Amino acid sequence: MKRFIAIFLFGMTLQQTAWSNEITLRVGNQNIQTKVANTPLSRANGLMNITQLCENCGMLFVFKTVGNYTFWMKDTPLSLSIAFIAADGRILNISEMQAYTLNMHSSQDASLYALEMNKGWFAAHAIKPRDYVQGLQKVRKGE
Repeated sequence: MKRFIAIFLFGMTLQQTAWSNEITLRVGNQNIQTKVANTPLSRANGLMNITQLCENCGMLFVFKTVGNYTFWMKDTPLSLSIAFIAADGRILNISEMQAYTLNMHSSQDASLYALEMNKGWFAAHAIKPRDYVQGLQKVRKGE
């Protein structure tokens, strides 16, 4: 039993560590509070097992290199919208993702970031491809 508790607590510590970075970004006229996933562990966990996000909250995935990245929704109970973002902060494409699915959602061009928000958030705020996300330079400094 002690071993189980130790493993459980270690896992909880890893998840908390994966969520320790937060920054505020601006998209259109919206300020959003984002958790930063910039390690392999935090990117792998993403929003898995999270049951709710506040209205202007999300997760920013930060990659080490520019590339074409793909996401799925395995073990993710929330339906989400994802914006793939170029190194200069420009939104490349936005995709709607259904909870608990294995459908692949990919960047249409080389991206350095991906931003997950509640499903429909980008459309509700008239944010579209070619719009810019401000505040990303804070993330690069913090790596």
